[in-house]
Amino acid sequence: MYKRLVIKDRIRVDPKLFKEKLDEAIMDAIESTYIGLLSSKYGLFLGIVDVKEIGQGEIIPGDGGIFYETIFEIISYKPVLQEIVEGEIREITEFGAFVRIGPIDGLVHISQVMDDFVSYSKTGSLQGRESKRSLKAGDKVRARVVAISMKSLQTSKISLTMRQVGLGKIEWLNEKKKTKKKETKKEEKK
Repeated sequence: MYKRLVIKDRIRVDPKLFKEKLDEAIMDAIESTYIGLLSSKYGLFLGIVDVKEIGQGEIIPGDGGIFYETIFEIISYKPVLQEIVEGEIREITEFGAFVRIGPIDGLVHISQVMDDFVSYSKTGSLQGRESKRSLKAGDKVRARVVAISMKSLQTSKISLTMRQVGLGKIEWLNEKKKTKKKETKKEEKK
């Protein structure tokens, strides 16, 4: 889930940034400190929206920088258990599909792709035995977050499922809608 947060923090402006305008130097300092940082409370920080307030600068003996009490607005992404997400298949492997959901990837294990026996094809796709449905890189999907472990960016794991009603490859979901509409029209004619 994306969030727009207002944060108050002491921002250190490095002496290298002294030649810039203060608001630009603060923005650069916030970006170098926060962007790409993973917080257990807020998730992954993605971008600065605005610097709301810059307080008086404070010099600390022994440190060449200046510290400013700053209030700023930032965008973060933190997946939530049971959240429905849409994404694009980035890679198919023997054990499942990696789905890009916002700024990070989640994994749909091969057992969670569909209600069918699924096998890995040497063409780089996952195939359903009875349904003949396939999933390949570039396909758009809807999934549900079923497990999250985000202790660090390098080891973060997000598990997804597509085996519930309303989930799966977007193309499959659109086919179901068309079939339902046809069935409804047939029933209305009777």
